[in-house]
Formats: sequence, structure tokens, C-alpha cells
Amino acid sequence: MDKDSILNESAANAEEIPVETSGSNETMESEIEQLKNELKETKEKYLRLVAEFDNFRKRTAREKIEVIQTASKDVLVSLLEVLDDAERAQQQIESSSEADQLKQGVLLVFNKLKNILQSKGVKKMEAKGSDFNPDLHEAVAEIPAGEKMRGKVVDVVQNGYYLNDKIIRFAKVVVGK
Repeated sequence: MDKDSILNESAANAEEIPVETSGSNETMESEIEQLKNELKETKEKYLRLVAEFDNFRKRTAREKIEVIQTASKDVLVSLLEVLDDAERAQQQIESSSEADQLKQGVLLVFNKLKNILQSKGVKKMEAKGSDFNPDLHEAVAEIPAGEKMRGKVVDVVQNGYYLNDKIIRFAKVVVGK
């Protein structure tokens, strides 16, 4: 088909298209009005949804800040008991000259602190003698330690800790080479 035949066919098809009458014009106007109303309703729904989402976002941000601010409250209240015991121990140290009683008092305070932290999910990392793992340990030094201790943790400079099986502090260790 050439260009002229396509144009002639298109013109013939255009002549077959019915011309709208005034009755269908009114129908078309009512459809336009209906579509305008639907568009207006949709816009209103959209604006309400955006406002609801914005309020939700603001509310969750406020709640998150509150949780962060009060998350440590429980632990701190528990540690206040240890602080009270430490103050009592300090008073005892100032007024007593017996080393055994002082030693027992300090050990009681230490054990109470350890028990409170354990009850809150804090667990000490056992590193000495284990293979060096850079995901758990931070090497601060390497020392010659013989074939048996090569690549293993020889000494722990600072203990590492877990909080509910998640590392909160890496262990600082000395590694054998």
C-alpha cells in the first residue's frame, strides 16, 4: 500500500464516524461532571491519607524518642542498689581497719553488680585460649607463644561482653604468633 491509498482509506473511515448530536453532548457533559466529582473525592482521600501518614510518622518518632530515653531506666534503677552498697563499703573502709571485712564487703558489691548485669542479659565473653576471631576480638598485641598457641588468644587485656547474644564490646586480646 502506498501513501495515497492509506490517506484515502483513512478519509473514508473518518466519514463513517457519526457526528454527535446535542443529546449526546449533554451526556458527555454529565460524564465530565461525574469524573470531576470523582477526581475531587480521590484528591480528598489522598490528602487525608497523606495527613494520616504524616501523623503516624510523627507519633512513632515521638514514641521512639521516649523508648530511647527510658530504655536504660530499668538497668540504672537496679544499679542504684550497687551504688548504695558501694557507699556503705566506702563508709566501712573509712571507719574500719580490718582487711578481711573490707575484702568481703567489696566482693559482695562486685558479685551484686555482676548478678544484676547478668539478669539484664549481659554475658562475659570467654576468649582466653580460644582461636583468634576478628569478629569477636580486637588484637592489641602479638607475642611469640610457641606452636601450640599460634593464632590463639594468649591473654585478655579487656573483657568483651554480649547483651542478649549480641556483642556490645569486643574483647581486647593478646594473640600468639
